[in-house]
Amino acid sequence: MDRRSFFKKTSLIGLGVLTSQFNVWSKSIFAWDNPLHNIPEHKDIDKQWLASLYHRGEKIAYRKSKNELRYIGMPVGGLHTGTVYIGGDGRLWLWQIFNTAYDGEYEGIEPKNVQWNNGNELVTVRPRDGSAYIEPAIADNLRSMEQGFALSVNVGGKQVVKELRENHWDEIVFEPTYPTCRVTYSSSNFPVEVVLTAYSPFIPLDQDNSSLPLTTFHLELRSKVNTAVEITLTGWMENGVFKGRKDLTMVRKVSRLLDQAGLKVLNYSCEQVPDSALLAGDYGTMAFTCLDPQAQVHTKVQHWPVAPHLLQSDTTDSVVDFSDLQVGAYTVRRIIEPNGTSQISYAISWHFNNPHPKLRAHLKDAHNGYWYGAKFGDAAAVLDYYLTHREKLDGETIAWQQTWNDSTLPHWFMDRTFVNIGTLATANTMRFASGRFWGWEGVGACAGTCTHVWQYGQSMGRIFPDLERNLREVTDLGVGFQPETGAIIFRAEYEKRPAIDGQAGVILRFYRDHQMSRDDSFLKRNWPKLKQAIQFVLDQDKNGDGMTDTPMENTLDAIWEGEIGWIVGLCLAAVQAAACMAEEVGDKKFQQVCMDYVRKGTVNMDKYLFNGEYYIHRPDAAQGRKKLGSYNTCHIDQVYGQAWCFQVDMPRINNRENTLSALKALWKYNFALDVGPYIKTHLGGRPYALAGEGGMVMNTNPKNEEKAYGDNTTWQLGYFHECMSGFEHQVAAHMMAEGMIDESLIMTRVIHDRYHAAKRNPFNEIECSDHYARAMASYGTFINACGFIYHGPKGQIGFAPKIGASDFKAPFTTAMGWGTYIQKQQSAGKCVCQLTLNYGELDLREFHLGDAGQLSLDHKQITVLQNNRPILLHKVKRRDGRLVLNFKDSIGLKKGDTLHIQWS
Repeated sequence: MDRRSFFKKTSLIGLGVLTSQFNVWSKSIFAWDNPLHNIPEHKDIDKQWLASLYHRGEKIAYRKSKNELRYIGMPVGGLHTGTVYIGGDGRLWLWQIFNTAYDGEYEGIEPKNVQWNNGNELVTVRPRDGSAYIEPAIADNLRSMEQGFALSVNVGGKQVVKELRENHWDEIVFEPTYPTCRVTYSSSNFPVEVVLTAYSPFIPLDQDNSSLPLTTFHLELRSKVNTAVEITLTGWMENGVFKGRKDLTMVRKVSRLLDQAGLKVLNYSCEQVPDSALLAGDYGTMAFTCLDPQAQVHTKVQHWPVAPHLLQSDTTDSVVDFSDLQVGAYTVRRIIEPNGTSQISYAISWHFNNPHPKLRAHLKDAHNGYWYGAKFGDAAAVLDYYLTHREKLDGETIAWQQTWNDSTLPHWFMDRTFVNIGTLATANTMRFASGRFWGWEGVGACAGTCTHVWQYGQSMGRIFPDLERNLREVTDLGVGFQPETGAIIFRAEYEKRPAIDGQAGVILRFYRDHQMSRDDSFLKRNWPKLKQAIQFVLDQDKNGDGMTDTPMENTLDAIWEGEIGWIVGLCLAAVQAAACMAEEVGDKKFQQVCMDYVRKGTVNMDKYLFNGEYYIHRPDAAQGRKKLGSYNTCHIDQVYGQAWCFQVDMPRINNRENTLSALKALWKYNFALDVGPYIKTHLGGRPYALAGEGGMVMNTNPKNEEKAYGDNTTWQLGYFHECMSGFEHQVAAHMMAEGMIDESLIMTRVIHDRYHAAKRNPFNEIECSDHYARAMASYGTFINACGFIYHGPKGQIGFAPKIGASDFKAPFTTAMGWGTYIQKQQSAGKCVCQLTLNYGELDLREFHLGDAGQLSLDHKQITVLQNNRPILLHKVKRRDGRLVLNFKDSIGLKKGDTLHIQWS
């Protein structure tokens, strides 16, 4: 069931509900007298608070003492391996690894209906309508398996045991630096402080080693006293195969001890499994180990959870009845020197290689299971791979974590703009044995890696560009492609129609993914089909004015008629990207066709779709405003095409003055520090921002027109009255690029505050279900804060920092490597820029520096060094407000290399 069908059938304003039954809704949605616009034009922003948004500030930290731990659920499994959360107190929860999520059956992380007071009455909200936003999942309610750690220490002649859980410690501090987190446990009367670091290997540009069904724990025990302390640390894990099943009484649970990489590994499985269960989603294996060769292993633990007998090793295989709890454990004994430390590590893996049966029935690629299932025979093999390659996997994960967080940009900003990449490490995405990448819109909701949703995301294309390229080739120009027309079906096997915004988005993403490639082979081999897809967009301009006007599906689940500002602009951006790509492949004739289209369309868009303040939707000449549309209202995506131009370093498609006016109108009419009064009077929207919270509303009617959204409003109108973070992030990114820095930071911060741990899970931005893909648009704000541009095949890289340009430091990613950029402007005419490569390789022929008007073009005043070796310049010129340094010879940077550029 797609999003449209579900919303129609079950949402707060489903068509099957007679409006006469709901007087408030009939007045606000279906009657002609729509409620008056009531968002304050003046925002009354506190100046001190605004100034604080620019500060580096403190690292993000959530505390037990502030009651901030209960909702925390940070994904700590590999990409596309299900969802395993680490909670605020360091224990694992959720365990959505058993292939349960499916559209209409099991949606989200905790499918449930909740009651919500919308300001007028109580209404029932379903999972994909935002129930998880109103009542977030609580870790203690979804901790289905026994797992944890306990520390035993002699205190005053008495053996004291503390489990690593919230109620055993005076204070617990959870510090997220995704993909890692650190949890610190301390008590005033306890001689040892514990610091637990957890993660799954996460290495940008290396999707294979980032896709392991694995979680690792690294515990540091810190003595707080001046005497030696003897400690015993125990870690345990339950056999979770067929967890929760009641119908397999003949099955036996098995825990076997294996020797792998010099360590003892517990391999969990089941025996005597009936044929009917061999394809079940929860049929598989798990494995558990301690990385200390001296650890005592316990294949079965009966007196639970911590008992004296754990001091005795039990290495015989354990086979128990299906109804019995089967838990294995490892115990490590150490003596910690006075004020000293000791490190102990553990690892857990899983292997459940049976996709949901309905997914297998619908997708050929799902028949043979997952990528990790093809690579590893069972969970023990996953652990063996990790143990064998641990130095690389751990080292490069920590290197990225340090690279990302070694920045002058605010900690909160770095957290919010990156954290949504964690969506890839949840049950929202899959990577099948064939290599195909696939995703829902949100966990278990709206199938088919929907083009008009996934096109908003910017993080995957920069962090794991191979996954995006796979999506382009295997799905968009593969199973979803119609060669007779060039149309791209927006849900591939789950649909039969294209979506115009999704089609344009695929073209724009193709250009970005080409830029994130080492050479032009990706573009060249796909050009024939891509050209057809571009021609499809061109063909949707029926009257030849450069403005798309063919009624077609869009991301607001409706077919709008007429010339729609945001659709026209997005298509113009796509065709401009097409012109750039045509030039690179040498297709000059088609390049000219595209350039002519853009030239005509940009003029007409500003002439006919700009009302003097913002961009609008011009009705179809014949149909008028019979159907739902945004018309003269203020729509959140109205300059989305121009926003894309900044992501891929293209010339403008919208006049800058008009664009700024449009963005300021969005700020004036759609943004509120408290959306409560608006959503109380404009009903029908789903609750993704509540009273007392800030946000940007999707669509407003500032002119208070009657029938502002058309003569025949339908259920999709509810979308207009919502705050959806993915859309908000793209506006924030655009504002950042256009120099509206205050507004961009405020927009990003109110989203960050909506997802503060005191309220709900900071790692789960919700739209239509959990971990919604569109929220990965947040990374675009980071890109624009850096003014980052990159074109791998051309060897170009550049920066134009928007925040703290005189003393700036931030990470960057390229086609083959990633590292750190530093910029220091000491005085007028003096500047130092330095790139340090921390991973991989980087080939460069040009360096671009934005906002460099006072810097000299004289070669003699510019020093370029690669690891202290002089680099010769070929040309230095100004282009489009930038200073462009063209090197005489291509520069090849390796890990550890630096490129130093100085004006003096």
